[in-house]
Amino acid sequence: MGWMLFVAGAVLSWGAYGVLLYLGQIQLGNPLKALLCVGVAYFLIGVIVPVASLSAQGDLSNFNSTGLITATIAGALGAAGAACIIYAFRFGGLPIYVMPLVFGGAPIVNVLLSMTLNPPRTAINPMLYLGFALASAGAAMVLYFRPAH
Repeated sequence: MGWMLFVAGAVLSWGAYGVLLYLGQIQLGNPLKALLCVGVAYFLIGVIVPVASLSAQGDLSNFNSTGLITATIAGALGAAGAACIIYAFRFGGLPIYVMPLVFGGAPIVNVLLSMTLNPPRTAINPMLYLGFALASAGAAMVLYFRPAH
C-alpha cells in the first residue's frame, strides 16, 4: 500500500497546481512566462532526476523504440495539458472553474482510453456509467456551489 503515499502526493501536488499556476501567471504578467517556468520545472524534475538515478544504477541505455515513443507522447500530452490550463486562465478562466472541470473530466477520459487500449475481459458493470454521471455531477456541484468572489 506504499503506492497510496504517492497517490496522495499527486493529489496534493495537482490540487495546488492550478491555483499556484494562476497566481504565478498573474504575478509574472504574462501566461507564457508561467508556461516557461512549468517547462523549467518539468526539465528539472523530469530530466535531471531520472538521468542522475538511471546513471547511478547503470541503466541509462537500452531504450526500446516503442516504449520511448509512447512515453514521449505521454509527456507531450502532460505538457499540452499544462499549456491548455494556462491558456484557459489567459482567456478568462479562474482556477475555481478550470480545475474542477479538468479533474472531473480527466478520470472519465482515462477510463475510456484504458478500456479502449485494454478491453475488459468481462461485461462492463453498468455502475461504471453511474460513476461517469457522478463524476460529472460532482464537477458541476463544485462549480455551482463554489465560494463567491
